Amino acid sequence: MKDSFKTGLSATRTITVDDARAIGFMGDDCRVYATPSLVSDIEYACRDLAFAHSDKDEDSVGVNVSITHMAPTLIGMEAEITVTVSVYEKRRVVFDITAKDTLDTICKGTHERFIVDVNQTRERLKAKAAKAKALEG
Repeated sequence: MKDSFKTGLSATRTITVDDARAIGFMGDDCRVYATPSLVSDIEYACRDLAFAHSDKDEDSVGVNVSITHMAPTLIGMEAEITVTVSVYEKRRVVFDITAKDTLDTICKGTHERFIVDVNQTRERLKAKAAKAKALEG
């Protein structure tokens, strides 16, 4: 990671809640920002912040998400997701998460990621795929 990546670094991403990000199981009049979509948007916000400060061949993978989704956000509303690096130890990064729409705080929590070497990860995945294939045959 570049020296610019450190505790306290923060970024905010604005998401407009659309049909694809909304629940549908309670009918059209109850479609709101789905928790799995919120988690995905949080992961990408954290990954993008880390990636902007990554060295060549580095990226990050999520390993833990702990959030409380406290309020609904309607389709068409904007949600601001703010991610802040609270812990940075070697390859381990923990982000504090806050999300709000125009009326409410909708989410608080944490997300943990690990910084990885993309080439080493690719080789580990190839080895695992080979082991899995061997078990099939």
